[in-house]
Amino acid sequence: MYERQTNRLLGYPDDARLLILNADDFGMYRAITEGILQSIREGVVCSTSLMTPCPGAAQAMSLLAQNPDIPFGVHLSIIRDLRDYWWKPLTPAEEIPSLVDETGNFYHVDRMDDLLAQAQTDDLEREFRAQIETVLDAGLKPTHLDWHCLPNGGRADIFDLSFRLAREYGLAMRAYDPPFTDQLHDQKLPSDDYPVLDSFTLEIEGKSAQYAQLLRDLPAGLNEWAVHPSVGDAESQAIDDGWRVRRTDFEFLISPEAREVIRQEGIILLSYKPLQDVWQGKSAPI
Repeated sequence: MYERQTNRLLGYPDDARLLILNADDFGMYRAITEGILQSIREGVVCSTSLMTPCPGAAQAMSLLAQNPDIPFGVHLSIIRDLRDYWWKPLTPAEEIPSLVDETGNFYHVDRMDDLLAQAQTDDLEREFRAQIETVLDAGLKPTHLDWHCLPNGGRADIFDLSFRLAREYGLAMRAYDPPFTDQLHDQKLPSDDYPVLDSFTLEIEGKSAQYAQLLRDLPAGLNEWAVHPSVGDAESQAIDDGWRVRRTDFEFLISPEAREVIRQEGIILLSYKPLQDVWQGKSAPI
């Protein structure tokens, strides 16, 4: 059992309740970027993940440059989940033919099986490197890697490729659940002790009460929630069927209730930076 290994690697006692509140999809579009930034500055979010191929990436990267204290990861993005909102790979489509559809764009999530059946690891590595190096070339310093719409990368070999890149670039990496978390624990690397909670799996009605109860029930060890805040404005409502999920996330994450329950429960909020330090061989932060 590994329930306390990560606590010890990070320098916390066995009974500490650790929580990464990571806001996914930074840079997908403006309302998400604004919602995440506000959720960090005024709320309880402590980390985010940047989507470099998206139309909103330039604004998001500019904001990260202006706010270098915001911990963020690279949200490796090779699948689209909005039907009428398009983004293309950073690599020329002809160089990575197994990752693009007939239009030269990334596949929509409805064709996830097609993508996973044909995606070649050489193409994946080329595009993943492009997304990571776009961030580094901008002078930004990410903390970790994770994936958009592909828990654990979607295939074991994609997970292994991502792990190799994380080690090469000095980053930590999200693993959603066993057996992938076990692979990291076996190498004495801090990783989530429980399956990652994706906020899209929660009911929209009564979500604040659900979140408050989940905080009260949070177990000892390292927990992670992949949340998706957005201000949910008219523009986002026109392009994103999931805008209500994002808006209700946003409302809770900036609420006084969220901060108060976390305080009452003695929950310790973390970004991926302490994990990255250990992955890089540095000593625990406390």
